[in-house]
Amino acid sequence: MNRVTPESWLQSPGDVLVVGLGKSGTAVASLLARRGFRVTATDERAMDASDPAVASLAALGVELVLGGHPEALTRHAWQFVAKSPGIPYHQPFVAALVARGHVIATDVEIASWFETRPVYAITGSNGKTTTTTLVGEMLKASGFNPIVAGNIGTPVCDVVDKPGDMLVLEVSSFQLDGTHTFHPRGAALLNFYPAHLDYHGSYEAYQAAKWKLFAHQTPEDVAVLNWDQALVRDRADKLAARVHGFSLEGAPFEDGVGVIGEMLVAVQGGEQVPILPVDHVALPGRHNLQNAAAAAALALAAGAQASAIAQVLSTFHGVEHRLEFVREVAGVRYYNDSKATNPDAARQALRSFDHGVVWIAGGLDRGISFDPLLPDVSGRVRAAVLLGETKDKLCDLVRRAGVTECAFVSSMEEAVRRASEMAKPGDVVLLSPACASWDMFPSYEVRGSMFKDAVHRL
Repeated sequence: MNRVTPESWLQSPGDVLVVGLGKSGTAVASLLARRGFRVTATDERAMDASDPAVASLAALGVELVLGGHPEALTRHAWQFVAKSPGIPYHQPFVAALVARGHVIATDVEIASWFETRPVYAITGSNGKTTTTTLVGEMLKASGFNPIVAGNIGTPVCDVVDKPGDMLVLEVSSFQLDGTHTFHPRGAALLNFYPAHLDYHGSYEAYQAAKWKLFAHQTPEDVAVLNWDQALVRDRADKLAARVHGFSLEGAPFEDGVGVIGEMLVAVQGGEQVPILPVDHVALPGRHNLQNAAAAAALALAAGAQASAIAQVLSTFHGVEHRLEFVREVAGVRYYNDSKATNPDAARQALRSFDHGVVWIAGGLDRGISFDPLLPDVSGRVRAAVLLGETKDKLCDLVRRAGVTECAFVSSMEEAVRRASEMAKPGDVVLLSPACASWDMFPSYEVRGSMFKDAVHRL
């Protein structure tokens, strides 16, 4: 592979290839074209010239190769290739580019070449969106003007020229896999659970992609780590950055945020500063308390005030598609947790309720076992409505957990209707799929929105 030299490329912009024209790919192509690079963009889809993304790129002089990826593109002497994060490296065209030695970079890496403002980045298997949103709100409440972007929805390349004090980024393993020089001032790793194994090939490769978040940090930077998970904590002494912890089991670190007794406490140089009582945190569930501690630790490192953090945590009620309360109908509460795209995320949602759950679950089959969910389903789930590729596996799981009511459906509309028929007053209907959406829906956002629309039609 060619050497990664962003400084020389920015001084002498050359030919670059953008692979994939989703939101992030379009943003990358637009940014590079505006900065003087000669951009060719290719997508497997035969996109129409009237498509707004196609029209905007054509107006910037981007050469568009649509409806496939010609092999000839792999033979050109590109300065570098910008790959949309969702396209795996084993995709044949991308694999051919790698085999020919092309530098492959993702949007987070490329945006960082143009940024001089401090970047605070969050990754992990679960809780990224909630934590990222909380950090942004904590910094706003402290008088800063943060820009919240990345995997959370707004492409990072779209905010490079937007006014603001710092960037707060949600970053995925897909994005981090294509980083080479990315250097956040502060970075948080929330947790590890098996996810995206079809993309990365193994749990070890998935973890390695996440750890790239810290690869270019220095002792002037801060790494925020989950002290309650040994898989994360045990790497602390291998990082160059100053390590701050977060924990729900105390505060066994010199810097960070922990729960001591019934109080969320900031630790700064060994000194403890109370933030707020645990029961004042508005978000429900132990997993959200952990997200709150992680967000507080990173926000403090970025300059937020403890009083502002307390204000946000006592009033913030969550983000869309993450244990989002939709409405109550006939004494039954409906919750949208469509962002639960793996079993551990669904586990956290299930643990937020004691009993009477009518569980809507199922989706893309990635070969991950659902057995770890067994103790969380048992005693909590009263009935299940299952859909997608994994419905048979999940039906076996709920049967083993003692659930006798189990229905198969083929659409979200049908799932909500069937769940409403099975639910009794006092129950909770919970969409928490434990799976990615792509077997039936374009994204978890679309899946969640369809659930909410169906609930509002009851």
